[in-house]
Amino acid sequence: MTLPNPADLLPRMAAELKQLLAERGIEQAHFIGIRTGGVWVAEALLAELGVDQPLGTLDVSFYRDDFTRSGLHPQVRPSALPFDIEDQHLVLIDDVLMSGRTIRAALNELFDYGRPASVTLVSLLDLNARELPIHADVLGATLALAANERVKLLGPAPLALELQSLSA
Repeated sequence: MTLPNPADLLPRMAAELKQLLAERGIEQAHFIGIRTGGVWVAEALLAELGVDQPLGTLDVSFYRDDFTRSGLHPQVRPSALPFDIEDQHLVLIDDVLMSGRTIRAALNELFDYGRPASVTLVSLLDLNARELPIHADVLGATLALAANERVKLLGPAPLALELQSLSA
């Protein structure tokens, strides 16, 4: 399988996001990346958009419903939101949308900070392995992986994708 190059996906994603925000009448949005890959994608997307503003970061480890399962060892870092989110329009960015559980955890954490006016979801990749009804508003690419395959984002610069095989 040939993986897409993130550098090829980001210009189209930036254009789609800009158009979507305009269609929704959103003139000022705050950007938030989910650690770690989502932060890298958010930084690249902000650069592509030519936007110079503080980037919020979320570490959703403690909000995950599966963080205590065997094999998952989160390296927890603090979240940082350098802006108020109450009644604000947010753009939440992650690298890979798989089960939807990371996004659910991110939304739970965001609502602990306040009630945003809206949340627009951007994801570099969708692996179509949904366990929850969560879909990206702006998406780079959709991949179909075998059950023993995962994709990992390498970065922060340049961004690259790596196909990994899980040992049986």
